[in-house]
Amino acid sequence: MRSNSSSLYKLHDMSPKQWYQDACDSADFVCDAAQAAAICELDALWGQLVEFKQKRNQFLGRSLLSPNVPKGLYIWGGVGRGKTFLMDGFYHCLPYRRKRRLHFHHFMSEMHHEMKRLSHMPDPLIALADSIAQSTRLLCLDELHVDDIADAMILGRLLSALFKRGVVLLTTSNYPPEGLYPNGLQRENFLPAIAELRQELKVLHFDGGRDYRLLNQQREAVLISSDQSERRMKSMFEHFEPQPRLAFVESGHLQSKQEASDAVWFDFKELCGGNHDQSDYLEIARRYSAVFLSDVPRMSAGNAGCARRFTWLIDVLYDNRVKLVASFDVAPDQLYEVGGQDSARIVSRLAEMQTRRYLELPHQRHPAKLSASAE
Repeated sequence: MRSNSSSLYKLHDMSPKQWYQDACDSADFVCDAAQAAAICELDALWGQLVEFKQKRNQFLGRSLLSPNVPKGLYIWGGVGRGKTFLMDGFYHCLPYRRKRRLHFHHFMSEMHHEMKRLSHMPDPLIALADSIAQSTRLLCLDELHVDDIADAMILGRLLSALFKRGVVLLTTSNYPPEGLYPNGLQRENFLPAIAELRQELKVLHFDGGRDYRLLNQQREAVLISSDQSERRMKSMFEHFEPQPRLAFVESGHLQSKQEASDAVWFDFKELCGGNHDQSDYLEIARRYSAVFLSDVPRMSAGNAGCARRFTWLIDVLYDNRVKLVASFDVAPDQLYEVGGQDSARIVSRLAEMQTRRYLELPHQRHPAKLSASAE
């Protein structure tokens, strides 16, 4: 499989099955039985949504009745199997304007921002749910995971309110619903949200056993060992037009090593230490198409906070197709002292971010606003 190929996204008047079959017929694509099974589920949801839209338009013209809203889909499985690829194909096939596709980091960053903006309302979360439901029929969330108590408390109530308002959710995750927020603080308060996800969404375990991001692809020298890394990174950075060091993120100023018109260079301790969060990394990903990062250490229990922020950083850079040039104390596949789903995802993404195919992708400054035009 060759995921995220721009040639696969010319999807007009095409069902997901037709789109996937066309992909299978292309010379550079490897078909996958697990993907084919998932496409059948996505194709069924696509048909239900198309029929729902047709019936709803008819009902609105003749009566106050409305058809039942289709159930959404929760797709979970190992890293690099093509979950995002399939969700994006489905999203582009669906002939809706009231649809949004967001990485989960973007979604939660926007939710926190909007909750502050609506703080004067009697119940900001309900006001937020009303606003989303007015503009969004289909909400696609990529890489759903919960590791923060604030996110857990907001997400539980918000998803329940969105389901009640007829928003259809399609989400991907590395975890089953019951695997979300494991061992989290006050996890018992999140259990109703897990039960509702199970009730409102069809849960599909999607695990083809092959990480396509780790297949042999042409590698570029953008993830390098610390030996002589300063000289090599400086030489690469000189390809960008220089500008004063003015890097700014929501929480304040970050001290960069160098800045250019479309690139920025940080030390690992500066960018992944301190109190930075996803919103900081989203702002960097919006501003710059390339990020240079010096002296990435091995991730262990001793630097768990930095490791967590590094995970956020890579997820955000990857989703925005930001190019990463970084120096490591150890090889990326030995980056984590103790493995897990999150660490496997990051190692897999680092592998893909070295490929020529990834480096040729255009920078995507994903807007996080949950607003759209009519269905």
